[in-house]
Amino acid sequence: MPSEHNSKPDGRSIVLVNQSSGYLTVDIANAFAAAYDRVTLVAGDLRENGRPLDPRVRVRRIAAYDRRSKTRRLLTWLRGTLGILWILLVRERRGEVLYFTNPPMAYLLAEVMRRPFSVVVYDIYPEALASVGIRTGNPLYRWWAARNRQLFRRARCVFTLSESMRMLLERYAAPEKIRVVHNWAALETRTPLPKADNPFVREHGLEGRFTVLYSGNIGFTHSVEQLVALAARMSGDDRFRFVIVGEGGRKAALQEQARREGLHNCLFLTWQPAATLPHSLAAADVAVVTLSDGASGVSVPSKTYNLMAAGAPLLCIASPETELCRLVETYDNGRCFRRDDLQGMQDYLEELASDPARCAELRRNSLHASRDFTPENARIYVSSLY
Repeated sequence: MPSEHNSKPDGRSIVLVNQSSGYLTVDIANAFAAAYDRVTLVAGDLRENGRPLDPRVRVRRIAAYDRRSKTRRLLTWLRGTLGILWILLVRERRGEVLYFTNPPMAYLLAEVMRRPFSVVVYDIYPEALASVGIRTGNPLYRWWAARNRQLFRRARCVFTLSESMRMLLERYAAPEKIRVVHNWAALETRTPLPKADNPFVREHGLEGRFTVLYSGNIGFTHSVEQLVALAARMSGDDRFRFVIVGEGGRKAALQEQARREGLHNCLFLTWQPAATLPHSLAAADVAVVTLSDGASGVSVPSKTYNLMAAGAPLLCIASPETELCRLVETYDNGRCFRRDDLQGMQDYLEELASDPARCAELRRNSLHASRDFTPENARIYVSSLY
């Protein structure tokens, strides 16, 4: 770890490569900027979310990631990878490289770069290709797995998000090379605003209501329809309000379903401004985190850390063997349910609405858990490579 007076070795430089760079990447880049002479971030889009990028970090732009369809994803991944190749060959020819797995094939460029590098594995490929039907017998799968074994042998470090992912990566990398660095919250606050003083609560008429909040993408794989189904089951109990914040391809159909069934306890909102986010998350008496059946169960959705920092008890729609459910069990700050267990979810919500002391305990446990997932975790990347 760098000393407190921030002495920097001459010529120390690093290039961070992440097509979709949010607050996590910004915090990591800032941690390197405090210790290295030269830091470059190669990114397609850059979202700072309240903690600005250190002005000492040079930004090189590539094609932005477009998630609107599988075709768009693939095309922007390919364009992004070509842009990264050009930048590393022509614009940033010195320093080590820290590749993130977005685009997924970017770190494969290390095979032709022949310079020091490390990899941050957010999604494990080729295993993630199973979601599009490419499995172990496929030639692409076998080729990619062989590249992993070769490249991870040369890498300085392989960083990943959980112990479950570490175990999967051990098929490619020596255990001593793998570092687990848990993600963290975008929110700075650790003292959420009480509901009585919360402007988001007042604006949307949530005073005196037990608020069940979902905040995130409303796509076809996010199980948000389970919340509308719960709202329908509990529409006769005026204590509850279901607040669904976000956008996505499934939203219009769910709004129509709620309108058709006359669900006055179900409120749909668009994305909230960054300044409103701490208030909207703190409005939750219970916050919902979902994992689709086809999603990887070895990492935790990043929104989880923001919800914990807001002191929200969690209702997780996920298989019990997932890393998300292990986190909730470890910190006792919520409960997990399979997506078809609507009765269990309803019982849980009714139990908490009737037991303010237990709800307050879960809230304290979420806040306690959030202290283990702060921007200080970004310094682990620096200390591992410095």
